[in-house]
Amino acid sequence: MAAGDDHAACEVLRGLARHLNCLNEENKATRKRALEQIKRETVDKGLSSSVLQQVFSALLKPLLKCLSDPMEKCRETAITVITEFIRCVPKPEESLPYLIPCLAQRLGEKEIMEPAEELRLCAVEMLTLIVEVCGKHLAPYLNEMINILQRTIVDPFPDVKRESCKCTINFANCVPEHFHMQAESLVSPLMQTITHQHSRVRVSVIEATGAVIQHGTGKNVDDVLSHLAQRLFDDSPQVRKAVTVVVGNWLLNMRDRYSYFHKLIPLLLSSTDDEIPEIRLLAADLWRKVGAQWEKENEDDIKDKMDFLLAPPPFYPAGVERPGLGCRELVVRNLSRLVPAITHDVTDWLVSTRVRTSQLLSVLLLHAEDHSTQHLQPLLLAAAKLLGTFVPPAVFLKLLLDHVTTSYSSSHPWAPIMVLTAVLGGCAKPLLKPHLEQIANTLAQPDVCQEYQQVSRGMFANDRERSGKKLALMLTRHHMGLVCVCVCVCVCVCVCVCVCVCVYICLHWCVGRDGKEWIKKEREGENGLGHSRTQRKRRTCFPRKGARLSHQWTAQGCLALF
Repeated sequence: MAAGDDHAACEVLRGLARHLNCLNEENKATRKRALEQIKRETVDKGLSSSVLQQVFSALLKPLLKCLSDPMEKCRETAITVITEFIRCVPKPEESLPYLIPCLAQRLGEKEIMEPAEELRLCAVEMLTLIVEVCGKHLAPYLNEMINILQRTIVDPFPDVKRESCKCTINFANCVPEHFHMQAESLVSPLMQTITHQHSRVRVSVIEATGAVIQHGTGKNVDDVLSHLAQRLFDDSPQVRKAVTVVVGNWLLNMRDRYSYFHKLIPLLLSSTDDEIPEIRLLAADLWRKVGAQWEKENEDDIKDKMDFLLAPPPFYPAGVERPGLGCRELVVRNLSRLVPAITHDVTDWLVSTRVRTSQLLSVLLLHAEDHSTQHLQPLLLAAAKLLGTFVPPAVFLKLLLDHVTTSYSSSHPWAPIMVLTAVLGGCAKPLLKPHLEQIANTLAQPDVCQEYQQVSRGMFANDRERSGKKLALMLTRHHMGLVCVCVCVCVCVCVCVCVCVCVYICLHWCVGRDGKEWIKKEREGENGLGHSRTQRKRRTCFPRKGARLSHQWTAQGCLALF
């Protein structure tokens, strides 16, 4: 059988010898006809796989040479023939030592070697096929593959971007034990493409990002989270669905997922309130799987809760399904890291961000239950700041200033001032300016900001003092510039006076009585000596060579310099 295949392969190659010679002709039409004839005599003829393997080995180098042919049709035919050979031969990996370097030269350089967009797409599709049929045999060509994907992911042609993302996913799944060494090199081109105007390209990039991070080292999670969070606000439901699937898979399968729970949980829980029912159901299903997996992995730590805390708390909201124990524990253990971010984003200037954050806060409180008590203060203050952003000052001041002057709690007299501070912090300064006098008069009352002196022995005296000082600082902020200028001027004047006094004292001490006699002699010399002023100054200020520097000369030198 093998002898028959060898004979058939020899017959085919003998018939193709003339066409192979025509590939070197200068005439474009001749080269084109030769390639088309090679295609008809090989891949279109229905030869056996073993015969095609031998023929492919003989034709590979001439076909690869045609990839750089000046004629676009010749390059297209060469790519088509090579692709069909790879799909049909039993051992396509034997062509990798020649095929991958050639593709790296055509697609992996800084400058685009292939000018035709359709041919670049065909070449990337051929590369995807190579990954599918060769699998782990591509491990030695990791660097070449990464170089190609780095360039094709940012290709100007959208279809090339999508096909490159597909190739990236397949390559990461084929060689996961090697892919992690170069995975981070693909993060930057993916993030450059994640905001592409075509939604299908954005979906492909998000899916490829999921595979790159999944099979990477985990160092680049922080680099992609902000981009994925922005895609949750995408107008395309398919993009938001892709983000939900990727984040859910990370929470289930990523190696170091425990280190990123506090960053990934908000992304998945945000999708549970999506406007599309399909996305809401998908996010809820993934979240249940994440909670069940965590509960199984940490069964020993929560054994008591699993055995005894089964019933929901009294007065639980009607019509609301209680999350599983694993989901609740995940939120409780990460809530302390989530609250600061929520209190910040709930007052964001973008309406969509505030809405999403408020929805997320509702879901988190439903999971945290009574564990949310310890985070009540920052959440309430953030809510007060949000109210100050939208409620007119005349309205909230009418309600809050009365509570500031007449506190109903002797143990927490500082609470109204803290709420007032938060509300004022969210209010716009131009709207607040007409009410500054009213606020200042209220704070100046002896039983408001000065009252901390009377309760200084109490537990919360310092909090009241800090709140009063913070309000005073807020109200006088526009006067601080003038005060700083006045202080700087006073300091400069004082420094100048001190320097002048010090110089005067030093000279007075150094000159002393000898200086006065020297001045007298100098004045007498002006009448009797014929030396010029310059000569007298040189003779006075600088001693003769070898002369001893005495105290008297030092004083004279100082006077002469002045």
